[in-house]
Amino acid sequence: MSAEEFNHSFFNANHTPWFVYDCTIVLDADYRRIALFLIYLFVFMVGLLENGLVVWVNWRRRHSANGVLFCIINVSLSDLMVIVILPFFMMEVTMDKVWLWGRFLCKVTNLIYVVNFYSSSFFLAFMTLERYLSLTRPTFPALFPVVGKRRWVLCGGLWILSFFLALMENIHVDILEWDEPGCYMMPEYSFREWFISVAFLCLIFQFLVPAAVIITCNVLIARAVQTAPDVQGRRDVWLVHVYSLVFIMCWLPYHLVMFLMIIDDIDGMLFSCNAIEALYFSFSVVQGISLFHCVANPILYNFLSKSFRDNLINTVVSYIPREETLNQVGAGPNAPNGGGGGEPGKHRKLSNASTSQSDVGS
Repeated sequence: MSAEEFNHSFFNANHTPWFVYDCTIVLDADYRRIALFLIYLFVFMVGLLENGLVVWVNWRRRHSANGVLFCIINVSLSDLMVIVILPFFMMEVTMDKVWLWGRFLCKVTNLIYVVNFYSSSFFLAFMTLERYLSLTRPTFPALFPVVGKRRWVLCGGLWILSFFLALMENIHVDILEWDEPGCYMMPEYSFREWFISVAFLCLIFQFLVPAAVIITCNVLIARAVQTAPDVQGRRDVWLVHVYSLVFIMCWLPYHLVMFLMIIDDIDGMLFSCNAIEALYFSFSVVQGISLFHCVANPILYNFLSKSFRDNLINTVVSYIPREETLNQVGAGPNAPNGGGGGEPGKHRKLSNASTSQSDVGS
């Protein structure tokens, strides 16, 4: 929903005439629409499959899982929420920002979209912090304990905070009848103040704070793994840094463009007309690119984990109506309940030192 893009054009057309008459750059919006449609289609198809598998496999062991896996489930649920509403955005892009599904769906889809912005980052940050504490301070109480009300209170608190932050924008989202109906954030009063406030909240709570936690904890995790004398996963230390890199790659372009938009709203004469056109032309593109976190998260935090792959195979095999196959899997070394021999203490020690997020406490 290119609310900021529309609002900016509307505002400047009424207050800075040079914006309308002095532009020399010509950008073809059709290419942007095609790119956005393909991005949405890819994220919808791949993300729906990946996150559906993650929730399906991990939900079966949610009661015995530790805090890391509990956060992974919430991240996938958050990503699934935004994935299921992507068809609305795909149709909106196809019809050049025309919204045909009424005021209720306009508000609901925008709310879900923005809630995912915050909730996904919050749970990734808490998951990384939980991971760091489990490796370096094993006696420290878990942030998301296996049992007890604290897990659900903290989980509910993160969702409520995400909902509250999203609601600050969503209360101003409505259908605007111009040439065609469109779904935009259009405050009745003080648009500039509202837009700057919402953008700064998003920058701080969705990006800067989670990024600081994720990067700091991952650097400390990498150091701890490198110094451990008996860790098999030392060769995978690079993966810890990939977690941070992917988060930055998904969200930095969006927030960088958003920050420049804030500067333009504060001082509308700072940038040239061509720079403004390029800036707002690219906004919806980087907004679409940010959705790649819905595809990257399941791969990084689940499919690269041997524990998750074993559980996925066992879950699929459990639905195959072959008694002999089920018996073999139940007695195998990769059985969900720890089948096969081995030393439990050693297995947990190596599991806790692994660089893969979902291997903790498997």
